[in-house]
Amino acid sequence: MASFPPRVNEKEIDGSYFAWSQGHRTVKLVPWSQCLQNFLLHGTKNVTNSSSLRLQRQNSDGGQKNKPREHIIDCGDIVWSLAFGSSVPEKQSRCVNIEWHRFRFGQDQLLLATGLNNGRIKIWDVYTGKLLLNLVDHTEVVRDLTFAPDGSLILVSASRDKTLRVWDLKDDGNMMKVLRGHQNWVYSCAFSPDSSMLCSVGASKAVVAAILV
Repeated sequence: MASFPPRVNEKEIDGSYFAWSQGHRTVKLVPWSQCLQNFLLHGTKNVTNSSSLRLQRQNSDGGQKNKPREHIIDCGDIVWSLAFGSSVPEKQSRCVNIEWHRFRFGQDQLLLATGLNNGRIKIWDVYTGKLLLNLVDHTEVVRDLTFAPDGSLILVSASRDKTLRVWDLKDDGNMMKVLRGHQNWVYSCAFSPDSSMLCSVGASKAVVAAILV
């Protein structure tokens, strides 16, 4: 019988949300400020309040629309992977023309990608819990997801179908590339800090590196 360990992920760039799934079809999104309050109530020491300050600034700028709220998202199938993506880069973002695309991502956009048992990837608006995109191309479980750290909203997915796929969420979720090289399941993937390279790990201790730009 396959086991489904809890999947936990948090947004560290702006500290706004914490998300987890316990191997079921639902994901719980909790504002990071609420998590900090719980930590403080239980006597946790040396917890930085910078995330709370950023949240307060974000709320004053964005008004009620972007006020952090707790959400429970029903993904429709067992959740294997989670990843947060932000249009706020850690470094200078790539120049992407999104004038004619369906989605206009703001500077405070925060997305959650969920990789499912049926091979689908669903993209959610964290602030509203609304489903934005449904990416359908993998034929097996999506084991891992990672966003490029440059704010470009490039998403890479790793699957049991032995492939990695590169998606451009600023281009309505267009699939840019299929990366092949693993002979067995792909378990995880990660970007280099400058977003130019991708490393993936699969079954039989296989490690594959790819240059993306």
